Parts: sequence; C-alpha cells; structure tokens
Amino acid sequence: MTQFGRALNELNIEILCANSSQAKGRVERANRTLQDRLVKELRLAGISDMAAGNAFLPGFMEAFNARFARVPHRPDNLHRAFNIAPDRLRRILCRRDERFVSQQLSLTYEKQRIILEPNDLSLSVAGKYVDLYEYPDGTVEVAVNGISLPYTMFDKEQRVTHAAITENKRLGEILTIIKAQQEQEPSRIRHVGKQRMRYELIGRPLGRKKTILDKRAERRAAEAVAALPPPAE
Repeated sequence: MTQFGRALNELNIEILCANSSQAKGRVERANRTLQDRLVKELRLAGISDMAAGNAFLPGFMEAFNARFARVPHRPDNLHRAFNIAPDRLRRILCRRDERFVSQQLSLTYEKQRIILEPNDLSLSVAGKYVDLYEYPDGTVEVAVNGISLPYTMFDKEQRVTHAAITENKRLGEILTIIKAQQEQEPSRIRHVGKQRMRYELIGRPLGRKKTILDKRAERRAAEAVAALPPPAE
C-alpha cells in the first residue's frame, strides 16, 4: 500500500480507480484540455512567462467551466463532517514507516542513525518494530502505540572537516600547548642502520669441497706470484 492509499484508508475514504472507459475518457479529456487547448489560448493571448500565465488562468477556468460544465443530478453537499483531532490528522497526512530497534536502542532512517534515550518504554521495544513519522516540515517522530519516544539523531556520513577544527577555540588552545611542549623537548633523531648495497664474498662456506674452478684459480694465482721478479736488495 502506498502512503496515499494508507492515508485514505485511515480517513475511511474509498479509492475509486478509473477502471471504466467513461472514467478514463473524462481524465483524458482534462489532460487534452491542459496540453492542447490551454497552450493555444496562451499563445493567442501572447503569454510567454509564468507570472502572466498564472494571472490568465482564473479567467480561462471561468470561461471553460461556463462552456463545458454540467449541472449535477444531485446538487446536495454529500461531504462528511470533519471529526478528526488535529494531532491524529497530522500523523495521518505524513510519511509513515516502520523501523527495527536493535538491542542498543538504535535504528536507521534515510542514512541517519537514531539513538533512543533509555527509559522503561524504549527498553521494552528493543528487538521490536516502532512507528516512524516524517512530517512535511522535515521533523521526525518515533512512537510506539501512539506514545512518542525521545531520541538523538546522528548523520552516518558526517565527517570532521579542517574548517570545523580551526573554528573550535578550545581545540586550538590545546594544540598550542602541545606545540609548546614539543618545542621544549630535545629533538629525537632516528638513525637508520647502514644498508649493504652489494654482495661481498666474505669467505668460502664451511664444509664445501673445492671445485675444479677453485683449484684452477689457486694454480693461476700461484703461477702469477712465481712469475713476479724478485724484490730488489
């Protein structure tokens, strides 16, 4: 059920849908008048802005009704008397929904988190559904069995900005004190250990046998030493 259908149901008003060809024809005739005849009348009157169009409408409606209106078969006023309290009418003519209350007395609605204030009534609805009313002026009411529940609303997408921190005078004083303490303390320089940038051969691993290449290298080194001239006396 839509919000409109729910409101009419609570007001005990039956919805009569245009299921017949006669009812559909009446609706289409009105649409044809607004989309065709009215546009031509505005053009003939030389109207091209909204203010002039609004001033033209009352005379157009009077002339249109005088030409096409029909006298009803029963001219009696069959409207029912209004006997609904204003507070109840306000809760009917609004957007109503149901929300589940967690064990932490919180519920979500339109990207906002609502936290119910703990009391005997709010504690009894933990794990249950409550009624939520959103009124045309933007206010939101949480109720159970027609009784309002106090709450606090938080924006789930709220972020702390630098401008908000700068405008906070109390926070600015605290940051000033911390900065003064840091200037009095000696600077701590963190030394990074020396890093080996290349691989250096520090010796032959223990337990490894000499290969042919090792023996050939030792023999060539011995030959090179023997070929050196003797030192001068």
